[in-house]
Amino acid sequence: MSQEAKTTQTRTHREIMFVLSGLMVGMLLAALDQTIVSTALKTIVIQLHGLNHYTWVVTAYLLTSTASTPLYGKISDLYGRRIIFQFAIVTFLVGSFAAGISSSMTELIIFRAVQGLGAGGLMALTFVIIGDLVSPRERGKYQGYFGGVWGLSSVAGPLLGGFFSDHAHILGITGWRWIFYINLPFGIAALVITSASLHIPLHRTEHKIDYSGALLLVLGASALLMGVSYYGPTDGWTNSKTIISFVVAIVFTIAFLFNERKAAEPVIPLRLFKNHTVSLTTIIAFIIGAGMFGAIVLLPLYYQVVRDNSATLSGLKLIPFMLGIVSASIISGRLISKHGKYKRYPVIGLLVMALGIGLLSTLSVTTPFWQLAIYSILIGAGLGMAMQNIVIALQNAIDMKDIAVGTSSNTFFRSIGATIGVAAFGAIYANVLTHTITKSLMPLAQANPTAMPSKAQLTAMQQNPNLLFNGSVPGPIQHAILNSYTHAFHVVFLTAVPLVLLGFFFALALRETPLRSGAAMETAREKAAGEALA
Repeated sequence: MSQEAKTTQTRTHREIMFVLSGLMVGMLLAALDQTIVSTALKTIVIQLHGLNHYTWVVTAYLLTSTASTPLYGKISDLYGRRIIFQFAIVTFLVGSFAAGISSSMTELIIFRAVQGLGAGGLMALTFVIIGDLVSPRERGKYQGYFGGVWGLSSVAGPLLGGFFSDHAHILGITGWRWIFYINLPFGIAALVITSASLHIPLHRTEHKIDYSGALLLVLGASALLMGVSYYGPTDGWTNSKTIISFVVAIVFTIAFLFNERKAAEPVIPLRLFKNHTVSLTTIIAFIIGAGMFGAIVLLPLYYQVVRDNSATLSGLKLIPFMLGIVSASIISGRLISKHGKYKRYPVIGLLVMALGIGLLSTLSVTTPFWQLAIYSILIGAGLGMAMQNIVIALQNAIDMKDIAVGTSSNTFFRSIGATIGVAAFGAIYANVLTHTITKSLMPLAQANPTAMPSKAQLTAMQQNPNLLFNGSVPGPIQHAILNSYTHAFHVVFLTAVPLVLLGFFFALALRETPLRSGAAMETAREKAAGEALA
């Protein structure tokens, strides 16, 4: 048997781990670049003179990575997993190198969009390829490692971003540019590993590419993300630009749905959502994305704003969160492979995640780190049990011929949830903070009006909380403002709890079906190949 024709039946554990190492490196790059830029933005916009456009550095990446995710599944069915996964790596590396040599904010934004285009394929195809290589029964023990990748990126991203931006030059190159150059050796390693090991038989189907559906999907997703992640936070949620973005998103979404009903081979087949498990795992993925990236992204902000920690130290304090994800992902995955039961882990995970977020709503200005570490471990463990294992449930419930488009669609909705969660919780935080600061300073202003900071000074302190700790702010005022920040965090975390609990109830509704073994998977694969040839 040739290496190209090797299937799950003939691959050893060592061979599978070799393939997975390349996939994990690729996924780490995509996940890392969602967070690594955030702590370095201040330095970047100062050097490139782009303060008015700084949000585009993040938004451009989100737009292209999210909108392209569902397209990769269909294209990989046509041309093969390896070549499309490697195309995504090369696209990501080209964008990374070009972003590193950018001389203006416009160039950086364009090349971040190119990065995102590659990242969409890395995030989508990773789980698709696992679905090709390993049966659902064995998939848990391998897929758990990818939960560790997400946990590592959530810590390493802010940490590396802060480290590189804190150094003016590293090896003669401007510090922040290493945020992008660091991707190059890892991406090349992923290319080498996948070239040597990623040999999946291609049962090529002569697809009719749904170009109109793809265009409508990209336009609808882009309009939604523009309103949620750019116009809303920048211009206000009632601004005409924000409202127009949402209206355009709705119009294109409706047009997309009508198109998919008539298309011979739709980008996202609506028939998939008639499957009970597909519908529920899609909703849960959306909720997990919103809960993880919406509420948890504010924890480093608490360390920096309320505890006056540096960006680097704030990143280090996320290590308990990473430990929770890594340990729970690997342990739950191995237990799934051993016992063949998967439903209990998303159910328990979402409940534990809700508990951890609820406990974060009790934090104060003086909460000791050991308590916050316990809460972070709970949230990470909940995510580790839920995030990867709903993909196992999804892939086990659909035909082999739909595994690419089904998995990439699930990733797409999780990315949409993450973007909406960040924007929604960020808006809640900002609005509550402004109201609470005004309310908490009112008694102080009545008692001693001359000691109060001006409106401009208050705005400056909100935008740069470090000013609270430079010794120029009187103690009572500093205490009132820090308590206002803490209260804003309380409201955000309390808002996130019912959202995550909603995911818990959807997980309870999952119907557990026996996980396909290697033999059953081969039968399904041969059936899919026969349909493709027919």
